[in-house]
Amino acid sequence: MASAPIEPQYFGSFDGERLAWRETGEGRPVVLIHGFFSDAHTNWIRYGHAAAVAAAGFRVIMPDLRAHGSSAKPHDAAAYPPDVLMRDGFALIEHLGLTDYDLGGYSLGARTTMRMLANGATPRRAILSGMGLTGVTRTEGRSGHFRNILTNLGSFRQGSPEWLAEAFLKTTKGDPVALLHILDTFVNTPEEDVRAVPMPVLVLQGDDDHDNGSARDLADALPHATYREIPGGHMSAVLRSELGQEIANYLAA
Repeated sequence: MASAPIEPQYFGSFDGERLAWRETGEGRPVVLIHGFFSDAHTNWIRYGHAAAVAAAGFRVIMPDLRAHGSSAKPHDAAAYPPDVLMRDGFALIEHLGLTDYDLGGYSLGARTTMRMLANGATPRRAILSGMGLTGVTRTEGRSGHFRNILTNLGSFRQGSPEWLAEAFLKTTKGDPVALLHILDTFVNTPEEDVRAVPMPVLVLQGDDDHDNGSARDLADALPHATYREIPGGHMSAVLRSELGQEIANYLAA
């Protein structure tokens, strides 16, 4: 059953840009970051994942990434330095005063989580969903895929992966100019940094999701990983109740 919308709250990030977050539930904080072209409502709230995690005793905090959802969508390239999403993540954690928390994300949210882990974030546990090893170590592939979509809107064969991604972009009312700048912020995480992540990590993947490389390889590279699969591909796994339930079960264990 679809969950009702949650009104956003706002804060100023490290550079003053006005960013949004939503939250539900009470208890231990967990920050969950959505994927590219998406937003907190679509990724976490709409299909009940946030509610499932909240029901397990958590305060679920869900930012809208820069250039997404209710957050600022500047068109100035200067607003998109390398690793800006990581820096926004740290700014939210600082704004909320979080010191003992969990952290995770889906797709771009998982890549952002990895960048935070590689640069000093210290959650108790982390969740990397919709993400494989090459998706964090070599970001050029997915970046090129989305750059092609954003610069050739309206030209794709119906039913193609590009057409489907463009259709999703329309449902979330994405800003192509701002989203194109996001692609310039991606930073690769060296495999040695992946292997140095000290905390337990849930690697959660749709069984037909190959968009960001092998999630099994990602789990194998992490020293303290738990690997789980749910039904679906990269886009369809988000619609499945298993996504939120697996995250809730892992965090509550």
